[in-house]
Amino acid sequence: MHILVLGSGGREHTFAWKLAQSPSCTKLFVAPGNAGTAAIAQNLALAVDDFEGIAAACVEEKIELIVVGPEDPLVKGIVDTFQKDPRTAGIPIVGPDQAGAQLEGSKDFSKRFMQENNIPTAAYATFTAENLEEGLAYLRQQPLPIVLKADGLAAGKGVLICESHEDAAQSFKEMLVDKKFGQASSKVVVEAFLSGIELSVFVATDGTAYQLLPAAKDYKRIGEGDTGLNTGGMGAVSPVPFADSTFLSKVEERIVKPTLSGLQAAGISYKGFLFIGLMNVGGDPFVIEYNVRMGDPETEVVLPRLEGDFALFLKGMATGTLDQAKLEVSSDTCTTVVMVAGGYPEGYAKGDSIFGISEAEALPGVQVFHAGTKKQGDEIFSNGGRVLAITGKGKDLEEALAASYAGAAKICWNHVYYRKDIGQDLLALG
Repeated sequence: MHILVLGSGGREHTFAWKLAQSPSCTKLFVAPGNAGTAAIAQNLALAVDDFEGIAAACVEEKIELIVVGPEDPLVKGIVDTFQKDPRTAGIPIVGPDQAGAQLEGSKDFSKRFMQENNIPTAAYATFTAENLEEGLAYLRQQPLPIVLKADGLAAGKGVLICESHEDAAQSFKEMLVDKKFGQASSKVVVEAFLSGIELSVFVATDGTAYQLLPAAKDYKRIGEGDTGLNTGGMGAVSPVPFADSTFLSKVEERIVKPTLSGLQAAGISYKGFLFIGLMNVGGDPFVIEYNVRMGDPETEVVLPRLEGDFALFLKGMATGTLDQAKLEVSSDTCTTVVMVAGGYPEGYAKGDSIFGISEAEALPGVQVFHAGTKKQGDEIFSNGGRVLAITGKGKDLEEALAASYAGAAKICWNHVYYRKDIGQDLLALG
């Protein structure tokens, strides 16, 4: 099977790495890819939203399965576009159609969907610039802290947690009136703050059948002790110790099943991954958000725990035959530590030479996944804010973390930074 993976980050390198091990995958392409994917697949110099270029490449390379990594092409309707194009109509795609992608593309849509399907989530209200004053009055009545969410995609930066009513009012006006997040904040969702421990649950579905994938916990803040600015993710751990069978059965019954039945009732064709961001509030799960693809860096700890023919599994998702292609889950623990360019998530340099990747990968239990990298000649250079994800595998959390950090210690470039406390909060829980 000729397979095309769309994307250029750590998630896509992990997909490619897993697919390269699959006996059903005979030729693998990644567009646009990075230095890591170049070592195991053929990179194609195509942007993920260049639908015409991707379609032409599918014809030329006889692509038989498309795996969409990031959310942007899904929200822009790549599935609908390709289904209408006679050149690509017969190619199965892992990813929901544009209607399904609204679960991530519009916070207001997803909150209404949860409310209509009795899925536990925080109380909310949505406002636009037209009812700004009504929104400000609503804010003044809310207990602190107050959560503000841009309705549309804002590259992971559209969620603000405000500690005072004054800050909330100012941020609310900046989002709606000053268009702080552009078109993404033409609507703003005001949400009650949930207090608890966050985790992510991943569902693979073909629209009818589904399989729960391993849960993971990621670390969003740039600073140790979960301080500083939000990032795309500084590390992740799987499994999550507090997400036991009792908790996960609540997730399945209260959230996963009603979500999938709600999509079916709405006539939405959802064949892909569903990422459910959860808050564990006193042992009960509440949905913070949906994403319509796998998370990053959670993918770097979830996929290494899956056992079986991954290409057949993905094809089953895309063709409605998932019940014939289940994967097993390893009992091992995986952790990943994200190495970033100094200054990230604000200003940072690109183009620094990276040393020590092969030395890190020579260590037992270590796999290096590339995120923001590029290859020139025999050298690898930084090419983004999040540069590498160092995944460690072990029999328990301590062993996996030791592998991740041993790998990270082998790698260097100018102004490299990574958190030294990934997973320590979970170890402290005992």
